[in-house]
Amino acid sequence: MGTISVIIPSLNDAEYLAACLDALVRQQRPADEIIVVDNGSADATAEVATRAGARVVREPQRGIWPATAAGFDAASGAVLARLDADSLPAPDWIVEIERRMSRPDRPAVVTNGGTFYGRNALVRWVARNIYIGGYFTVIGALLGHPPIFGSNYAIRADAWQELRGIVHRDRADLHDDLDLAWWMQPGMTVVRDRGLIVGVSARPFDTLGGLGRRLRMAFHTLSVESREWPPLRRRADRRRAPAWVWAAAIESPGSQARDREGDEPLPA
Repeated sequence: MGTISVIIPSLNDAEYLAACLDALVRQQRPADEIIVVDNGSADATAEVATRAGARVVREPQRGIWPATAAGFDAASGAVLARLDADSLPAPDWIVEIERRMSRPDRPAVVTNGGTFYGRNALVRWVARNIYIGGYFTVIGALLGHPPIFGSNYAIRADAWQELRGIVHRDRADLHDDLDLAWWMQPGMTVVRDRGLIVGVSARPFDTLGGLGRRLRMAFHTLSVESREWPPLRRRADRRRAPAWVWAAAIESPGSQARDREGDEPLPA
């Protein structure tokens, strides 16, 4: 099915990054390329990446979205697989990406939640059941397809080429995975593959305040997206397109919507 690049944005996460890169070394099917995007780190992030044989891309604009987009733009693979610096992919993670992307339905994105590690059992329960469980249930119902989980997904490079000028790639105030999921164009498909296993640190959920900040950011992201491509119009546009349309699309409703400063997109 072609080459697979793994992209990892990192900001002052050298210790976690070393464990993530070690997990990638142990993959049953090695990545064809590993890119670590140094988002202005003051620690040994770049040195850790270089020692592990990863390619370092520097993105001075702070934020997960700007860093991720820079990594996607720099990648050469036919499939772009995304991890966070504190992600621990299972040994068959890349094998599973390749297997699922090779199926006849050719999804644009494959994703899954995470298996949380660290902290205590209560924090892990909140992260798994309230945050991730609610994300896939509530946002999935709103989108009409599974949302994308930023610590564990892969996207086709040709889909990214269409989306890179549509998504809010320069905004650090939006959830990058939710933004990407919202702007999936008519015909692009997202599948949740529960065989895609990644360990994710529970550290962002240490406090209720931390969880609250993430939830407020989610509502803010939804507010921005809904003004530019209203949910009912978005679902109607996507229903009108067969699954193969996106691969040959030249201009899409979403891109028209962004160009029109928040007006509703034109029909597909």
